[in-house]
Amino acid sequence: MKRNIVIAVVTAAALVGGGTATALAVAGDDDDTTSVTRTDDDRDDRSEDRSDDRDGDDDDGAVRAAAGGVTAAEAITAALKHTPGTAVSAELDDGSWEVDVLAGGDTWHTVRIAPDSGKVLGAQKDDEDDAAEVRAALKGASVTAGDAAKAAAAKGTVVSVDLDDDGDDRGWEAETRASGGDERDWSVGLTTASVTADRDDD
Repeated sequence: MKRNIVIAVVTAAALVGGGTATALAVAGDDDDTTSVTRTDDDRDDRSEDRSDDRDGDDDDGAVRAAAGGVTAAEAITAALKHTPGTAVSAELDDGSWEVDVLAGGDTWHTVRIAPDSGKVLGAQKDDEDDAAEVRAALKGASVTAGDAAKAAAAKGTVVSVDLDDDGDDRGWEAETRASGGDERDWSVGLTTASVTADRDDD
């Protein structure tokens, strides 16, 4: 009789605790009945393992975030509405769009945009000293960062667009990712918005 009570109590404890329990009742005399209980928290361990996997590097994270609704071009538009100026780059990083804006007085700002709603998450002033080079590179340009992002979107999900102001091949650089995680780099012209494969991406 005592053995049945012990087993019932252990089973109830396992159900209340959310884990699994194994009860072993060793019966000798009624007064010497011994109960051994082991509780396994394997379910908690598996849950922690899944959480660790989610916190690790995820190659498709940027694609899923971009698929949340806000494109690179829309993020740039939202950033410029908040901080007027010239958008020089936009990158989907750490779960938000980060748009670099060269404002008046050669001051730089980084504006963070939510990829699912397009809302401004924050903005900060940055210390950059290459405003003159950027303005020189964009002199006579008719294609903005937003235009370049729209043009590159024909090649895949745009996860970054950036101004390349070095050398003679000045223009916009865009990175796209496919649903399988394949990355491609593209060059977008400053005056024609023509999209060509980046020669360094071969």
